[in-house]
Amino acid sequence: MSAVDTAVLGTVLAASAAAALTVMLIAFAVGTVRRTHRVVDVAWGVAFAAVAVVAWFLAAGHGDDVRRTAVALATVVWGLRLALHIAWRARGHGEDPRYARMLARSRGNPTLHALGKVYLLQGALVWLVSLPVQFAVLLPRPLEATAYLGLAVWAAGLAFEAVGDHQLARFKADPANRGRVMDRGLWGWTRHPNYFGDFLVWWGLYLTACATWQTALPTLVSPLVMSGLLIWGSGKRLLEAHMAERPGYAAYRRRTSGFVPLPPRQRPAARPRP
Repeated sequence: MSAVDTAVLGTVLAASAAAALTVMLIAFAVGTVRRTHRVVDVAWGVAFAAVAVVAWFLAAGHGDDVRRTAVALATVVWGLRLALHIAWRARGHGEDPRYARMLARSRGNPTLHALGKVYLLQGALVWLVSLPVQFAVLLPRPLEATAYLGLAVWAAGLAFEAVGDHQLARFKADPANRGRVMDRGLWGWTRHPNYFGDFLVWWGLYLTACATWQTALPTLVSPLVMSGLLIWGSGKRLLEAHMAERPGYAAYRRRTSGFVPLPPRQRPAARPRP
């Protein structure tokens, strides 16, 4: 007996793609009307939640109910928390400089360029990264040790990301910190606690789909792609390039781990005055 019903899997994969596309097209309409495409960052989390809900609904009667609900709920909680945080953080701000630069360099119609390079691309990535969720909800067997481990890793990642975001928000809210580099709390152990949290979330969700080789192998691409995006793609690499010229950031880089949390290296001792 196969691990998942392949006919239902095809339906789930197609419906999940449609859900991600729908969210991104709605976001595109909103971004075009408001003349700011940073709305896609909010849509990113919402699209993952939409995929999880659609997959959960279509997998009813095919996947184990506990696994199906646990995996879908974990994805929805992560996606909506991220979407709400980004929406709150972006209030009162104009266009994201990343998208402004991209569209300024575009050839032809910038709106159509935004549709393809911003919204449709991110919709495709949502579908690809969420493959473990789409497979896991269809597994007919109860949660096993690997799945419980995955949910524990997911929980650790969600907590790490949420705490890091909260610490950074409090730091920025203090006018005394204007122009300073955040190096406290989790930010003293890694320069990117939010990205590291995402990393754990998606490796954890991948583990929930690892009950059989039939589900583990096709979904391995998902956490690998997310890891690549976070470390070498639009996450860590671009943010550090943006922060490079900020006063104090070079010293912060020297004493703080780039991704995996590690104890901060000791600050250099102040030189005695002559």
